[in-house]
Amino acid sequence: MINDSPSPENKVISLEGKKIKKIKYDALNNPEQFWSECAKNLVWFKQWDKVLEWNPPFAKWFQDGKINAAYNCIDKHLKTELKNKAAIIWEGENGESITLTYNQIFYKVNQLANALKKIGIKKGDRVTIYLPMIPELPISMLACARIGAIHSVVFSGFSSQSIADRANDSKSRIIITADGGFRRGKVIPLKNIVDEAIEKIPSIEKVIVVKRTNREITMGEKDLWFDDFIEKESIYCESEWMESSDPLYILYTSGTTGKPKGVIHGTGGYLTHLYSSAKWVFNFTPTDIFFCTADIGWVTGHSYIVYAPLMHGVTEIMYEGAPDFPDQGRYWKIIEKYGATILYTTPTALRAYMRYGDNIPNSYNLSSLRLLGTVGEPINPEVWLWYFNIIGKQNCPIIDTWWQTETGGIMISMCSGIENIKMKPGSGTFSLPGIEVEIVDQNGEKLENGKKGYLTIKKPWPGMLISLWNDDDRYKKTYWEKIPNSYSAGDFAFIDKDNYIWILGRSDDILKVAGHRLGTIEIESAYISHKAVGEAAVTSKHDEIKGESIIAFLVLKSGIVSSEQLNKEMKEHIRNTIGPIAIAEKIYFVNKLPKTRSGKIMRRLLRSIVNKETIGDITTLEDEASIEEIIYEMNELNKYL
Repeated sequence: MINDSPSPENKVISLEGKKIKKIKYDALNNPEQFWSECAKNLVWFKQWDKVLEWNPPFAKWFQDGKINAAYNCIDKHLKTELKNKAAIIWEGENGESITLTYNQIFYKVNQLANALKKIGIKKGDRVTIYLPMIPELPISMLACARIGAIHSVVFSGFSSQSIADRANDSKSRIIITADGGFRRGKVIPLKNIVDEAIEKIPSIEKVIVVKRTNREITMGEKDLWFDDFIEKESIYCESEWMESSDPLYILYTSGTTGKPKGVIHGTGGYLTHLYSSAKWVFNFTPTDIFFCTADIGWVTGHSYIVYAPLMHGVTEIMYEGAPDFPDQGRYWKIIEKYGATILYTTPTALRAYMRYGDNIPNSYNLSSLRLLGTVGEPINPEVWLWYFNIIGKQNCPIIDTWWQTETGGIMISMCSGIENIKMKPGSGTFSLPGIEVEIVDQNGEKLENGKKGYLTIKKPWPGMLISLWNDDDRYKKTYWEKIPNSYSAGDFAFIDKDNYIWILGRSDDILKVAGHRLGTIEIESAYISHKAVGEAAVTSKHDEIKGESIIAFLVLKSGIVSSEQLNKEMKEHIRNTIGPIAIAEKIYFVNKLPKTRSGKIMRRLLRSIVNKETIGDITTLEDEASIEEIIYEMNELNKYL
């Protein structure tokens, strides 16, 4: 269950009176040599000349090394016994399934890569991918990687405006989409959404469409069917030799300002971090069936559905659909059907399953599981215990992982491959080898154990973002200037007396709804774009299922009267401008918002009000009466809700 063999990396040594694994000691004592040894697990066309060039806050890992991500995920397996091994077991929401071997994926990736090259896509060009959870999604990503194009995956729940914002920022030349996708038995009209978006994206030259639902759609002069596009192409395309620091992809993530941030991940460093973290945390074996329930539209899917598992040559399950459709046992049915050995999912999904009762998971055979994992948000202890007892039957360790879009891969977690430690429900345990975590105050001073502070990373690591797309200044300001000489994660945390790390949640205005990061300013900007709204403030309320739910406070323009119809109109407006995940649970129409004397909205106060918490210090508040008015208006409205 847990690797506790006396291998060199599992050897325990003493350091300043503390016991520490040799692998972590090596990483601490000589980090460049340590990461160099990790990088040797990958296939390089040319080895690097220098491990790290660090010009704070910009890092270039494995300078002058030449590598290709697709080659490391597919080609390297083709001369081994893995060639005809199942790489992806895909299941659709309606129960249909497809199994693709590494060899079959290789053919599809190469055909698409050649087709993209034929229409002029080359190294450095950007390709937007807006697909449901179907095999063509990782195939499209790997095809881009093969020819050196930079992929930008947009979550298939986002609206046409969100696609346009991201594609315009990256100046994408191509969009790869589908006629539709399935969600809770309904067809999501993805091609129609793209049609609306491309009217606002002048850089788009072609739209490649996967036939997924067979629904009737309009094909314009820019549109090509995916199968027709690749059908006549060769099944071999030479891999582009990429500089280690060349961008592999852009992934847009919400920020505390309205414009989403285009996080850029490089190639060699990112792959090194993913390969190593997956090895340490999941301890993959040749017989593993890995089930990560994330959507590839988010970083977890990029890192631990597409790149890390395929580099390790494991078989993984990819599922398109909701976790509770058509019934409330869908995940457990999939685990039983395919014999999944590792489940990596979100606390949000687990909270929902807990509500359905123990009888549902207990009616399935989950004995194939050997390891359970969580991702996306901190897991509360009661959910952890349910996961351990009901799903794992007290036989499976739980890896509670902390990391971010920006970090590229897992940073804090129990490492089942290198250590056998006591688990603490709700704690991420320790940082991974080579990751130096420190909890500090607002001045950057290290705090003693037990004190809440800001989570920071003290040294560069290979998986770190290389910058933000076309915005180096924002990269520096967002991540490196808040806490001197450190990467600021934007999370509160503390370290207990046993040196276990506990994540306490966001320290800025980022909402975590069902594991998805949404910026308050981005949502507020969408509200204000409506003709009836003068001001908007968004906060969150604790939600047993989703972690947080969105609460919106809107000040209407003069002459506009609130109504139930306007409430519905606002929800539809958010659905169309951002997407369904950004729709507020409740909207309160208020006369004024609490602001500081400098005019900043005090969202902290709104959050305290909706969660019925102590309001705290209001010395910087411009008008204390605004708080009383908001509480009164909320109480009046709640009488009728």
